[in-house]
Amino acid sequence: MAQEQGQTQSYFVPLKRMFLGGVVLAFLGIFIFWRIDSPRVERFRAQIVDAVIPSLSWAMVPMTALSQLVSDFQSYQSMWDQNQQLRRELRLMSRWKEAAYQLEQENARLRDLNNVRLDPQLTYITGVVLADSGSPFRQTVLVNVGSNDGIVDGWAAMDGIGLVGRVSGVGRNTSRVVLLTDATSKIPAVITASDQRALVVGDNTIAPPIDFVENPDFVAPGDQIVTSGDGDVFPPGLLIGSVSEDADGRLRVRLAADYQRLEFLRIIRDHGTRRVRQLPGLVIPEDDGPETVAPNDGSIDG
Repeated sequence: MAQEQGQTQSYFVPLKRMFLGGVVLAFLGIFIFWRIDSPRVERFRAQIVDAVIPSLSWAMVPMTALSQLVSDFQSYQSMWDQNQQLRRELRLMSRWKEAAYQLEQENARLRDLNNVRLDPQLTYITGVVLADSGSPFRQTVLVNVGSNDGIVDGWAAMDGIGLVGRVSGVGRNTSRVVLLTDATSKIPAVITASDQRALVVGDNTIAPPIDFVENPDFVAPGDQIVTSGDGDVFPPGLLIGSVSEDADGRLRVRLAADYQRLEFLRIIRDHGTRRVRQLPGLVIPEDDGPETVAPNDGSIDG
Protein backbone atom coordinates (compact mmCIF):
# COMPACT_ATOMS: atom_id res chain seq x y z
CA MET A 1 0.00 0.00 0.00
CA ALA A 2 2.84 2.34 0.83
CA GLN A 3 4.56 1.34 -2.40
CA GLU A 4 1.48 2.32 -4.49
CA GLN A 5 1.30 5.74 -2.79
CA GLY A 6 5.00 6.29 -3.52
CA GLN A 7 4.49 5.39 -7.17
CA THR A 8 1.49 7.77 -7.44
CA GLN A 9 3.52 10.62 -5.97
CA SER A 10 6.45 9.80 -8.28
CA TYR A 11 4.09 10.08 -11.30
CA PHE A 12 2.30 13.19 -10.02
CA VAL A 13 5.40 15.35 -9.70
CA PRO A 14 6.62 14.88 -13.30
CA LEU A 15 3.10 15.38 -14.65
CA LYS A 16 2.75 18.64 -12.71
CA ARG A 17 6.08 19.84 -14.06
CA MET A 18 5.10 18.87 -17.60
CA PHE A 19 1.74 20.68 -17.28
CA LEU A 20 3.40 23.81 -15.95
CA GLY A 21 5.97 23.69 -18.73
CA GLY A 22 3.23 23.23 -21.32
CA VAL A 23 1.30 26.22 -20.01
CA VAL A 24 4.42 28.37 -20.10
CA LEU A 25 5.21 27.26 -23.64
CA ALA A 26 1.62 27.92 -24.73
CA PHE A 27 1.65 31.45 -23.35
CA LEU A 28 5.05 32.05 -24.88
CA GLY A 29 3.79 30.79 -28.25
CA ILE A 30 0.70 33.03 -28.04
CA PHE A 31 2.92 35.97 -27.20
CA ILE A 32 5.26 35.29 -30.11
CA PHE A 33 2.35 34.63 -32.45
CA TRP A 34 0.65 37.86 -31.43
CA ARG A 35 3.85 39.83 -32.01
CA ILE A 36 4.41 38.56 -35.58
CA ASP A 37 3.90 41.42 -38.03
CA SER A 38 2.44 39.74 -41.11
CA PRO A 39 -0.79 40.32 -43.06
CA ARG A 40 -1.60 36.62 -43.08
CA VAL A 41 -1.00 36.30 -39.35
CA GLU A 42 -3.01 39.49 -38.78
CA ARG A 43 -5.99 38.01 -40.66
CA PHE A 44 -5.67 34.84 -38.64
CA ARG A 45 -5.61 36.81 -35.41
CA ALA A 46 -8.72 38.73 -36.48
CA GLN A 47 -10.52 35.46 -37.23
CA ILE A 48 -9.60 34.14 -33.78
CA VAL A 49 -10.85 37.32 -32.10
CA ASP A 50 -14.13 37.24 -34.08
CA ALA A 51 -14.64 33.62 -33.15
CA VAL A 52 -13.70 33.80 -29.46
CA ILE A 53 -14.82 37.22 -28.18
CA PRO A 54 -18.60 36.95 -29.02
CA SER A 55 -18.75 33.55 -27.36
CA LEU A 56 -17.16 35.07 -24.21
CA SER A 57 -19.68 37.90 -23.90
CA TRP A 58 -21.36 36.05 -21.01
CA ALA A 59 -18.08 36.27 -19.13
CA MET A 60 -18.19 40.09 -19.39
CA VAL A 61 -21.60 40.32 -17.67
CA PRO A 62 -20.20 40.03 -14.12
CA MET A 63 -17.46 42.52 -14.95
CA THR A 64 -20.00 44.93 -16.42
CA ALA A 65 -22.25 44.53 -13.37
CA LEU A 66 -19.27 45.01 -11.03
CA SER A 67 -18.24 48.14 -12.91
CA GLN A 68 -21.81 49.47 -12.68
CA LEU A 69 -21.89 48.65 -8.97
CA VAL A 70 -18.65 50.54 -8.39
CA SER A 71 -20.01 53.51 -10.35
CA ASP A 72 -23.25 53.44 -8.34
CA PHE A 73 -21.31 53.24 -5.07
CA GLN A 74 -19.19 56.21 -6.06
CA SER A 75 -22.33 58.14 -6.98
CA TYR A 76 -23.92 57.16 -3.65
CA GLN A 77 -20.79 58.23 -1.79
CA SER A 78 -20.88 61.58 -3.55
CA MET A 79 -24.57 62.01 -2.71
CA TRP A 80 -23.89 61.05 0.93
CA ASP A 81 -21.10 63.64 1.17
CA GLN A 82 -23.38 66.29 -0.33
CA ASN A 83 -26.14 65.29 2.11
CA GLN A 84 -23.78 65.65 5.07
CA GLN A 85 -22.66 69.03 3.77
CA LEU A 86 -26.27 70.14 3.43
CA ARG A 87 -26.97 68.92 6.98
CA ARG A 88 -24.06 70.96 8.31
CA GLU A 89 -25.24 74.01 6.41
CA LEU A 90 -28.79 73.43 7.69
CA ARG A 91 -27.56 73.31 11.30
CA LEU A 92 -25.56 76.47 10.68
CA MET A 93 -28.59 78.15 9.14
CA SER A 94 -30.70 77.05 12.11
CA ARG A 95 -28.25 78.77 14.46
CA TRP A 96 -28.31 81.87 12.30
CA LYS A 97 -32.11 81.72 12.26
CA GLU A 98 -32.21 81.56 16.06
CA ALA A 99 -29.74 84.44 16.28
CA ALA A 100 -31.82 86.46 13.82
CA TYR A 101 -34.98 85.68 15.80
CA GLN A 102 -33.32 86.84 19.02
CA LEU A 103 -32.11 90.01 17.32
CA GLU A 104 -35.62 90.57 15.98
CA GLN A 105 -37.07 90.18 19.47
CA GLU A 106 -34.41 92.47 20.90
CA ASN A 107 -35.11 95.05 18.23
CA ALA A 108 -38.84 94.83 18.95
CA ARG A 109 -38.18 95.33 22.65
CA LEU A 110 -35.98 98.34 21.96
CA ARG A 111 -38.66 99.83 19.71
CA ASP A 112 -41.20 99.24 22.46
CA LEU A 113 -38.91 100.92 24.96
CA ASN A 114 -38.71 103.94 22.68
CA ASN A 115 -42.41 104.13 21.81
CA VAL A 116 -44.20 103.42 25.09
CA ARG A 117 -45.77 106.59 26.48
CA LEU A 118 -45.66 107.13 30.20
CA ASP A 119 -46.84 109.81 32.55
CA PRO A 120 -44.95 113.03 31.63
CA GLN A 121 -43.98 113.40 35.27
CA LEU A 122 -42.16 110.04 35.13
CA THR A 123 -38.73 109.58 33.61
CA TYR A 124 -36.81 106.36 33.18
CA ILE A 125 -33.41 104.78 32.65
CA THR A 126 -32.85 101.62 30.64
CA GLY A 127 -30.56 98.87 31.93
CA VAL A 128 -29.36 95.53 30.65
CA VAL A 129 -30.23 92.34 32.50
CA LEU A 130 -26.95 90.83 33.67
CA ALA A 131 -28.15 87.69 35.43
CA ASP A 132 -31.29 85.82 36.26
CA SER A 133 -31.41 84.26 39.70
CA GLY A 134 -34.83 82.75 39.20
CA SER A 135 -35.47 79.69 41.32
CA PRO A 136 -38.49 77.87 42.77
CA PHE A 137 -38.15 80.10 45.83
CA ARG A 138 -36.88 83.42 44.48
CA GLN A 139 -37.69 85.29 41.27
CA THR A 140 -35.24 88.17 40.72
CA VAL A 141 -32.97 89.61 38.05
CA LEU A 142 -29.85 91.79 38.20
CA VAL A 143 -29.52 94.93 36.02
CA ASN A 144 -26.45 97.04 35.31
CA VAL A 145 -27.69 100.33 36.82
CA GLY A 146 -27.36 101.30 40.45
CA SER A 147 -26.98 104.15 42.90
CA ASN A 148 -24.46 105.88 40.64
CA ASP A 149 -27.30 106.20 38.15
CA GLY A 150 -29.72 107.47 40.79
CA ILE A 151 -31.65 104.23 41.24
CA VAL A 152 -33.72 104.04 44.42
CA ASP A 153 -35.29 101.07 46.17
CA GLY A 154 -38.94 100.54 45.28
CA TRP A 155 -38.89 101.96 41.75
CA ALA A 156 -40.86 100.07 39.12
CA ALA A 157 -39.20 98.09 36.31
CA MET A 158 -40.76 97.47 32.90
CA ASP A 159 -39.63 95.57 29.82
CA GLY A 160 -41.05 98.14 27.40
CA ILE A 161 -44.54 96.64 27.30
CA GLY A 162 -45.56 95.61 30.78
CA LEU A 163 -44.54 95.82 34.40
CA VAL A 164 -41.83 93.37 35.42
CA GLY A 165 -41.25 94.10 39.09
CA ARG A 166 -39.70 96.55 41.51
CA VAL A 167 -36.18 97.44 42.58
CA SER A 168 -35.21 95.74 45.83
CA GLY A 169 -31.56 96.19 46.64
CA VAL A 170 -29.31 98.79 45.04
CA GLY A 171 -25.53 98.69 44.65
CA ARG A 172 -23.22 101.24 43.12
CA ASN A 173 -23.45 99.84 39.60
CA THR A 174 -26.11 97.13 39.84
CA SER A 175 -29.61 96.70 41.19
CA ARG A 176 -31.75 93.74 42.10
CA VAL A 177 -35.28 93.63 40.65
CA VAL A 178 -37.89 91.43 42.33
CA LEU A 179 -40.28 90.13 39.68
CA LEU A 180 -44.06 90.16 39.91
CA THR A 181 -43.96 86.37 39.95
CA ASP A 182 -41.99 86.27 43.21
CA ALA A 183 -43.87 84.99 46.25
CA THR A 184 -43.10 88.21 48.15
CA SER A 185 -44.64 90.44 45.47
CA LYS A 186 -48.06 91.98 46.14
CA ILE A 187 -49.12 94.70 43.72
CA PRO A 188 -52.27 96.84 44.11
CA ALA A 189 -54.04 96.82 40.77
CA VAL A 190 -57.21 97.90 39.07
CA ILE A 191 -59.15 96.09 36.33
CA THR A 192 -59.88 98.86 33.85
CA ALA A 193 -63.00 97.38 32.25
CA SER A 194 -64.99 97.35 35.49
CA ASP A 195 -62.81 99.57 37.69
CA GLN A 196 -62.47 96.74 40.18
CA ARG A 197 -59.68 97.01 42.74
CA ALA A 198 -57.61 93.89 43.32
CA LEU A 199 -54.24 92.60 44.44
CA VAL A 200 -51.82 90.74 42.17
CA VAL A 201 -50.02 88.25 44.39
CA GLY A 202 -46.93 86.42 43.18
CA ASP A 203 -46.77 82.67 43.67
CA ASN A 204 -43.60 81.78 41.71
CA THR A 205 -45.63 80.94 38.59
CA ILE A 206 -45.76 82.75 35.28
CA ALA A 207 -49.42 83.66 35.87
CA PRO A 208 -49.86 85.26 39.33
CA PRO A 209 -53.30 85.00 40.89
CA ILE A 210 -55.64 87.97 41.44
CA ASP A 211 -56.94 88.22 44.98
CA PHE A 212 -59.28 90.49 46.91
CA VAL A 213 -61.37 91.48 43.89
CA GLU A 214 -64.21 93.73 44.96
CA ASN A 215 -66.82 92.10 42.74
CA PRO A 216 -65.57 89.12 40.71
CA ASP A 217 -68.84 88.91 38.79
CA PHE A 218 -67.91 92.09 36.91
CA VAL A 219 -64.52 90.69 35.84
CA ALA A 220 -64.10 88.72 32.60
CA PRO A 221 -61.07 87.06 31.02
CA GLY A 222 -59.24 89.44 28.70
CA ASP A 223 -59.87 92.56 30.81
CA GLN A 224 -56.82 94.75 31.09
CA ILE A 225 -55.24 95.13 34.49
CA VAL A 226 -52.93 98.02 35.47
CA THR A 227 -51.35 99.35 38.63
CA SER A 228 -53.72 101.35 40.81
CA GLY A 229 -51.17 103.44 42.67
CA ASP A 230 -52.70 102.45 46.00
CA GLY A 231 -50.32 102.16 48.90
CA ASP A 232 -47.81 104.37 47.13
CA VAL A 233 -46.09 101.28 45.71
CA PHE A 234 -46.15 102.00 41.98
CA PRO A 235 -47.28 104.90 39.82
CA PRO A 236 -50.84 104.33 38.59
CA GLY A 237 -51.58 103.15 35.06
CA LEU A 238 -48.59 100.86 34.47
CA LEU A 239 -49.71 97.88 32.39
CA ILE A 240 -49.51 94.54 34.21
CA GLY A 241 -51.36 92.31 31.75
CA SER A 242 -54.80 90.87 31.16
CA VAL A 243 -57.16 88.78 33.23
CA SER A 244 -57.25 85.03 32.60
CA GLU A 245 -58.87 82.07 34.31
CA ASP A 246 -57.21 78.79 35.20
CA ALA A 247 -58.75 75.32 35.18
CA ASP A 248 -59.98 75.76 38.74
CA GLY A 249 -61.80 78.99 37.88
CA ARG A 250 -59.34 81.18 39.76
CA LEU A 251 -58.57 84.59 38.27
CA ARG A 252 -54.97 85.03 37.20
CA VAL A 253 -52.89 87.57 35.25
CA ARG A 254 -51.53 86.87 31.79
CA LEU A 255 -48.49 89.11 32.13
CA ALA A 256 -47.77 91.57 29.35
CA ALA A 257 -44.03 91.39 29.96
CA ASP A 258 -42.13 88.61 28.22
CA TYR A 259 -40.45 86.86 31.13
CA GLN A 260 -38.74 84.40 28.77
CA ARG A 261 -36.66 87.16 27.19
CA LEU A 262 -35.82 89.74 29.82
CA GLU A 263 -32.86 91.48 28.20
CA PHE A 264 -33.55 95.15 28.82
CA LEU A 265 -35.48 96.75 31.67
CA ARG A 266 -36.76 100.29 31.99
CA ILE A 267 -36.45 101.57 35.55
CA ILE A 268 -39.15 104.18 36.15
CA ARG A 269 -37.88 107.16 38.11
CA ASP A 270 -40.56 108.02 40.64
CA HIS A 271 -39.54 111.10 42.57
CA GLY A 272 -42.44 110.91 44.99
CA THR A 273 -44.68 113.55 43.39
CA ARG A 274 -47.70 111.49 44.41
CA ARG A 275 -46.69 111.06 48.02
CA VAL A 276 -48.76 112.85 50.64
CA ARG A 277 -46.47 115.24 52.45
CA GLN A 278 -48.92 116.28 55.23
CA LEU A 279 -51.53 114.47 57.22
CA PRO A 280 -55.07 115.31 56.12
CA GLY A 281 -57.06 117.67 58.32
CA LEU A 282 -60.41 116.90 59.94
CA VAL A 283 -63.24 117.18 57.43
CA ILE A 284 -66.50 118.48 58.98
CA PRO A 285 -69.81 119.44 57.38
CA GLU A 286 -70.36 123.10 56.67
CA ASP A 287 -72.46 125.04 59.20
CA ASP A 288 -74.44 128.21 58.74
CA GLY A 289 -72.87 129.94 61.65
CA PRO A 290 -69.23 130.33 62.43
CA GLU A 291 -67.85 127.64 64.60
CA THR A 292 -64.38 127.05 65.83
CA VAL A 293 -63.06 123.54 66.05
CA ALA A 294 -60.63 123.06 68.88
CA PRO A 295 -57.72 120.74 68.18
CA ASN A 296 -57.89 117.30 69.74
CA ASP A 297 -55.37 117.12 72.53
CA GLY A 298 -56.02 113.47 73.16
CA SER A 299 -58.21 113.95 76.25
CA ILE A 300 -61.62 112.37 76.56
CA ASP A 301 -64.49 114.50 77.81
CA GLY A 302 -67.22 112.96 79.84
